[in-house]
Amino acid sequence: MSKKVLVATVKPFAKAAKKKIEKIVIEQGYEFILLEKYEHLSELLKVVEDVDALIVRSDKIGSEVLDAAKNLKIVVRAGAGYDNIDLKSATEHGVTVMNTPGQNSNAVAELALGMMVYIVRNCFNGKSGYELKGKKLGMHAYGNVGKCVAKIAMGFGMELFAFDPFIDREVIEKDGVKCVESVEELYSTCQYVSLHIPANDKTKESINYKLLSKMPEGATLVNTARKEIICEESLMKIFEERDDFKYVSDVAPDCKDKIKDKYEERSFFTPKKMGAQTAEANINAGAAAITQIINFFERGDTIFKVN
Repeated sequence: MSKKVLVATVKPFAKAAKKKIEKIVIEQGYEFILLEKYEHLSELLKVVEDVDALIVRSDKIGSEVLDAAKNLKIVVRAGAGYDNIDLKSATEHGVTVMNTPGQNSNAVAELALGMMVYIVRNCFNGKSGYELKGKKLGMHAYGNVGKCVAKIAMGFGMELFAFDPFIDREVIEKDGVKCVESVEELYSTCQYVSLHIPANDKTKESINYKLLSKMPEGATLVNTARKEIICEESLMKIFEERDDFKYVSDVAPDCKDKIKDKYEERSFFTPKKMGAQTAEANINAGAAAITQIINFFERGDTIFKVN
């Protein structure tokens, strides 16, 4: 009996990405199943019952889904972040979880710089703004996205800094980026800070008043990571205290309405998380996800396992 691969996405892949995934699945002799734009969890619970592999994007995969998926062996998150998947429950169910690091990095990085340009030019409202050239940009984490942000920002003529305790100084500085010793140094040095940290128990609400208050005049915070890493009480306090502070994000905070009501010209939020919403990123992540599934079944490859 052929293995069944389910692509379950409330937010669908691009058409070209879906075609590529399906083509690879069929060529391998597996069965392709597609569920997209579903409105209720019950729809997913029904279709996941007898599948062997699951590809998702931002869809939440918790114990209820894992309980229903009796044959499931592997879940691949088509993207870098995987906080939408209950890793503990997956491990308890004997399900391998993987992500596809690096596949969406350029798309996210381009969005980060695009939002930065948009906000420093006053949302293109006709008023005089500022240039990025010569300004100091800090990458808070220097993984795949951080590296891409640095490469693009270098073309703008920005001075680059990074803080990442998990990456050697030599690796950062060979890219022409200055490595700082602490997160406090990053925020006190850079007018612009781009966030690339995951959301976990250590990082949630870690971007707080203590850090934001250290930023120099003309501060702009750019978030293409997760909303949970921001302490929203601190965010509101900084907006209230500093009329030079700007915040742009690929995921709107819970206090979005308060910010837009009072500080609309100093903020911007995409209508939905869209860092990976490019045809290229969709194709790259989708192809990587199905390739990892095939390699897992055919060769026992678990190189991108996260649980």
